[in-house]
Amino acid sequence: MARTARRFGHSEDQMRLMAKIARMYHERGMRQSQIADELHVSQPRVSRLLKRAGEVGIVRMTIALPSGVHTDLEDALEARYGLGEAVVVDAGGSDDDVTPALGAATAVYLETTLTGGDTVGISSWSATLLAAVESMRPARATVVDEVVQVVGGVGDPRVQMQATRLIGLFAEGTGANPVFMPAPGMLGTASGRDSLIADPTVAAVMDIWPRLTMVLVGIGSLDPSPLLRESGNALAERDQAALREAGAVGDICLRFFDANGDPVHSGVDDRVIGIAVDALRTIPRRVGVAGGARKHSAIRAALLGGWVNVLVTDVDEARRLLDEPGA
Repeated sequence: MARTARRFGHSEDQMRLMAKIARMYHERGMRQSQIADELHVSQPRVSRLLKRAGEVGIVRMTIALPSGVHTDLEDALEARYGLGEAVVVDAGGSDDDVTPALGAATAVYLETTLTGGDTVGISSWSATLLAAVESMRPARATVVDEVVQVVGGVGDPRVQMQATRLIGLFAEGTGANPVFMPAPGMLGTASGRDSLIADPTVAAVMDIWPRLTMVLVGIGSLDPSPLLRESGNALAERDQAALREAGAVGDICLRFFDANGDPVHSGVDDRVIGIAVDALRTIPRRVGVAGGARKHSAIRAALLGGWVNVLVTDVDEARRLLDEPGA
C-alpha cells in the first residue's frame, strides 16, 4: 500500500480510510450519512473520499452481462456504423431461428420506444416484421397516430392476407389508424405504374409519406424472400440478372443498392409503387430488422448507405458486421 499511496500522493492512513469507506458503502450497503456518523467525519468528506477511491483504483466497477444481453456488441455497432441504436439478440444456430428471435426483439423495442405522436411507415412483405407485430402486446393508450404501407401491399390472394395482417396487427397494438396501399408493389410496365399513382386513392396514401416520423423495414437480399416471391411482387429473373450485373446486393422497399449502399438505378425503379430513396432516408427514425448469413451483404450495405439508423439483428450477424475490415 505504501507504494500505491506515494504514487497517488496520499498517506497510508488516507488510503486505509478510503478503502474502509468504500467497503462500508459498496459491500455493506451503508448510506453516506451512516458512514459519516460511524466514522465521525462529515458527509461531504465521505462523498469526496468515495469519489477519490474510484480515481485511485480502490473501487473498480465491473458489470456482469446476463446471458443473452449483448450491450457490448450493440455499442460497437453504433460506433462503427453511426447508428442511433442497435439491438442484438441470440437467435440459435441456424437462419431458421432468426425470424422469431428478431420478431420478439423488435416487438420489445417498439413497445419501449413508441410513446405517442408517431406516424409510422411499414414495408409490406416481411415475414420478420409480421413476427414482430404478432409478438407485440397491445398498448394501454394510443402510441401511434397512423401506420401506413410504404410499398404496394396488393399481391397474390394466398399471401395478401399476410401483408394486410401486418398493418392490421400493428394498428391494433398501437391504437393507430391503418392506411393500406391499394396497389401492388411492382408493375409490369412504367406506364402501368404511372396510371396507378395518378389514382386518387393511391395518391392519398403517398401524400402521407412525407409526414412519416418512423419507418419499419425489412432488408432484402437480391434473391427474394419466400413471402415476397409468393406475393407476385418479386422481380423477374431477367430483372434480377440486370440488377446483379449492375452491382446490386439488396433492397429496402424494392429500392436496390450496391455493396457501398449507393442506389442502383434501373428500369425497375420506374415500375415500383413505393417510397422513393431520398424520401426514405429523410425519415428521422429508420428501423431495419434483418439477420442471418444470407442477408449479410445487404445488411452491411444498408448500414453504409444510411438506409437505416436503427438495426435489430442477431448476434452472429452483429459479429460478422464488426469483423468487416472497414466501414
